[in-house]
Amino acid sequence: MIKKKYKQRKMILSEIYNTKNRGFTLVELIIVVAIMGVLIAILAPAYARHVEKSRETVDIANVRSAYEEIMAEVMDEDASNIVKVVKLKQKRNDWQAFDPVVIAGKTHYKSQGDTDNWKGIPVANGECEVSYNASTGIFFDWKGAGKDTSDTTIDFNGNLHGVLNRTGILSELTNQSIKRFEIDSKCSDSNMVNKVNKEIKAEGNSLLQYGTWAYLGSPSKDSSRYLFWTSVDTDQVGAGKKIPVIVSKADGGFYISETTTAYRNPKDKKNYVAIADHIYNDYGFQTYTKGEKYGTLKEAYEAYSKLFKEGKYAEYKDTLPK
Repeated sequence: MIKKKYKQRKMILSEIYNTKNRGFTLVELIIVVAIMGVLIAILAPAYARHVEKSRETVDIANVRSAYEEIMAEVMDEDASNIVKVVKLKQKRNDWQAFDPVVIAGKTHYKSQGDTDNWKGIPVANGECEVSYNASTGIFFDWKGAGKDTSDTTIDFNGNLHGVLNRTGILSELTNQSIKRFEIDSKCSDSNMVNKVNKEIKAEGNSLLQYGTWAYLGSPSKDSSRYLFWTSVDTDQVGAGKKIPVIVSKADGGFYISETTTAYRNPKDKKNYVAIADHIYNDYGFQTYTKGEKYGTLKEAYEAYSKLFKEGKYAEYKDTLPK
């Protein structure tokens, strides 16, 4: 009798032990996964809305900071036509969490559309261009991100100095024992300019087809020969204006600099506005090659185009090649 009870107890304990260690059945696992899927489906949209609201909050704060910086510059320098660009964090088009949006005392509802101080809607990974004009005040322009050099049709692989080399001008100047030369694209009735323009057209969509360019320096020494280029039409802006330029050395390297446009009154030729004042020696050129050196034209152009978003050259922002 005692042995029988002991045997029964042992069987019961063994069954309990086996039950505890058998794990989940497939059906139980499927049920758990299904429950988790339902919970995720319910919670995911709420989480996504929370994350997007956080991004929009950051964007509004950054735009507000840009506004404050602009107004500080206006008060300190009595400046106008100031522009600052804020890259947006949000990943969805239009406002998801805010309506209205209040920035710098300007309240804007979605239903209002464009106003005197507000244009467009925020775009995923876009930007807000904050500007100030004395006549209209602050202006918020919400739009897609500005194009970079990968979006343009300009050929950045062309040999800018090869254009001049192929004209034969350098050999002619060297044979005439000329030590310094200047060929400015705005001297339109110059034979040398016409020769260069012919080669530029043969290059395809060269950067030199836009704005104003000038070859300057020594006809015989690559280390002392330069190309200056700007997207600005110097004849339109006039003399005595500070403009941004890309400076390219014939022996390699690109630099971002600034020149002051200068009036030219050549004999027997039309008057024009040159890209820079006269530069008489190598020391004079050093002024324009003190900054960061870029290895390619594309890198230099990207740095150049950024200058138009920092406010200093805002009035020339529409001169960049499309």
